Formats: sequence, structure tokens, C-alpha cells
Amino acid sequence: MTYSIGEVSNLLDISISTLRYYDKEGLLPLVNRTEGNIRRFNDTDIECLNMIECLKTTGMPLKDIKVFFEWCEIGDDTIDQRYELFLAQKQKTEEKIKELETALKRINYKVEYYRIAKEKGTTSSPDFEEALAMRYLQKKDTQSTEDQTTPAASKSQAV
Repeated sequence: MTYSIGEVSNLLDISISTLRYYDKEGLLPLVNRTEGNIRRFNDTDIECLNMIECLKTTGMPLKDIKVFFEWCEIGDDTIDQRYELFLAQKQKTEEKIKELETALKRINYKVEYYRIAKEKGTTSSPDFEEALAMRYLQKKDTQSTEDQTTPAASKSQAV
């Protein structure tokens, strides 16, 4: 099956200008064109676009994504390079996830902080900090207890 650029844009939620940019930059070298030079995408092109978006989400620069696709075109002689590229990107992605988890903890604390402030109508009440600490600790204790009693948590701890 083939798709127009507009259909691909709607299907993948990628702007038409971005699709044209990818093509211009050589990220989609296999996209077919009609006699009128209109792009016609196929299922392989859709998979390539999904991979581009995945790698972009992990922070990989377009120049590196292009190199990856060039290696794919070369064939099996580049399996080692592709493997190393994905190992490195996996590590970068895992590091980014850890950073985001740390940021989320801080944000969760602030959500609780302002929820209590909203409840009390102030952030300067003498018992505000104590209430915040107690509620935050209670949530952590509840989460720890839940983590220890769920079958999924037990499995992950056993592994």
C-alpha cells in the first residue's frame, strides 16, 4: 500500500514540512516518487519514520540517525556499528530516565507542598512544614508497604 505525504502526516502525527525536511536531508532515500515528482510512501517508509521518531525521542541527533540508515543500506558489514550505536543510545536513554525520575520526585514534593498550602491557605503557618513532612512521609510509607505487598514487586525483588 502507498500513502501520500498528507496521509503519512496524519497517520504518524508528523508535519508535512518535517517529512519534506527528512527527505531533503537524506533520511528517506527510498521514498518513491510519481512521474510528477510527488512522494509516495510505503509501509517500509512508515517503519523508517517510526524509527526516526523513536530515536529522536531518545535525543539522537538527525545526523546520527542518518548514519544509522546509511549503515542499514550498506548491509551486514555494519552490524557491529549499529549494535554499538544502539548500546550507546540505550545507555544515554537510561541516564535520561534517571534524571527525569529525580526531577519527578522533586515535582511530586512540590505538588504536595502546594496542595497543603492550598488547604491551609498559606505557606507560612507554623505547622505547615510539619504537616508537609508528615504527609509526604505517610505517602512514602504507604507506597513502600504497597510495593512490598504487590505480586509484581515481589517478583522484581526476587530477580
